[in-house]
Amino acid sequence: MSLNKVLLIGNVGKDPEVRYIDGNANSGNVKVASFPLATSERYKDRNGELHENTEWHNIVAWRNSADIAEKYIRKGSQLFVEGKLRTRSWTDQNNNKKYTTEIIVDNLQMLGRKSENTGAEQNAGYQKPSAGTYVQAKAETAANAQPSGNVQQDDVTDDLPF
Repeated sequence: MSLNKVLLIGNVGKDPEVRYIDGNANSGNVKVASFPLATSERYKDRNGELHENTEWHNIVAWRNSADIAEKYIRKGSQLFVEGKLRTRSWTDQNNNKKYTTEIIVDNLQMLGRKSENTGAEQNAGYQKPSAGTYVQAKAETAANAQPSGNVQQDDVTDDLPF
């Protein structure tokens, strides 16, 4: 048995580069997006000094994930990336063997606040749910819940997160 799985949370280093690769006769061109993602580790040494190590990852997104990257991901966006490692090699113009390791995206999710994700603001199809919808859904959930013991049920309209 083997497993090749990578989970990363980090910040995008630059806007995604989008390319189209010729597919077979039935599928046409295939979209691929690539961008760097930085993950940082902070720790204190024995003297109490704070250190930070940043690791850069080459992220590659295909097809639908590439569409999402092209439309919404911008430099500085915070992302959760789930994927697998792939190492590939090629020979450059000077006949030198080159290697690269990439994360092939299986799943990606935008994190952070909406104001931090500038690409999300450009989506004209996005609509924020109305507050009334949220209260109604929360009230229905609370009405169906069965409290155990001596738990008091609060008024759900006073329990809004904003």
